[in-house]
Amino acid sequence: MPMSSIDDRTFSTLGIDIMSHFSNDKLEGQNIASAMEALAKADAVCFDVDSTVIQEEGIDVLAASLGKGKEVSAWTLKAMEGDTKFEDALAARLDIIKPSRASILKCLEDHPLQLSPGVDRLVEVLMENGTDVYLVSGGFRIMIEPVAKTLCISKTNIFANTIFFDENTETGEYTGFCRDEPTSADMGKPKAVQMIKDQHGYETVVMVGDGATDAQAKPPADAFIGFGGVAVRDAVKQKACWYVYDFEDMIKVVEKFGKNRN
Repeated sequence: MPMSSIDDRTFSTLGIDIMSHFSNDKLEGQNIASAMEALAKADAVCFDVDSTVIQEEGIDVLAASLGKGKEVSAWTLKAMEGDTKFEDALAARLDIIKPSRASILKCLEDHPLQLSPGVDRLVEVLMENGTDVYLVSGGFRIMIEPVAKTLCISKTNIFANTIFFDENTETGEYTGFCRDEPTSADMGKPKAVQMIKDQHGYETVVMVGDGATDAQAKPPADAFIGFGGVAVRDAVKQKACWYVYDFEDMIKVVEKFGKNRN
């Protein structure tokens, strides 16, 4: 997709004014101005991880490494398209692969998860802007923590699923997953975002992601920015306040219009 350019004019943080600085008509979304304004003044931005922060679906990478790729990817697609309840898809996929701690760590060693281009810069400028960054994912904490470390995001800012392992076995065999995590069930991301708002008193929170479960997060998120840089999902595109195919325009909004800009 062609990247929008930004004109050098006097800056205002009102959404309609921010939008006016983008000089082409390639912007997509249901309420682009409000999303741009929310991003510029956000107290926090919550990112989905799979197919957004990283270029793959982590559970599919893990399943492929265990020879269960085809079976699991079919369930992943159902979950991302919103065709089945997330908790059903999660339980089904884990029942198929039953990953041990050792198999997960081996997978990450053999197939390091790849960041989406530009996401590291976006996270950096958000933090420079005084905006807190969270990873809110239906994926697994054990796989997401290395990604968070790379991006300098605290472990306490991760909302994800916890896998249980049998610590009495040498390889840490799979015994189940925590069903108390908000992200373990359908409508889990709005619950996580609401928890984040309540805990920290944030006024403006933006959700960024590629899937149906991410779109569910608005409300309580004040804006939902859909990401199509890895996979374009029409149902998500139709619900996004702003839909982007890379992170360049988001970076520009924060750099030029962010609440703590020079």
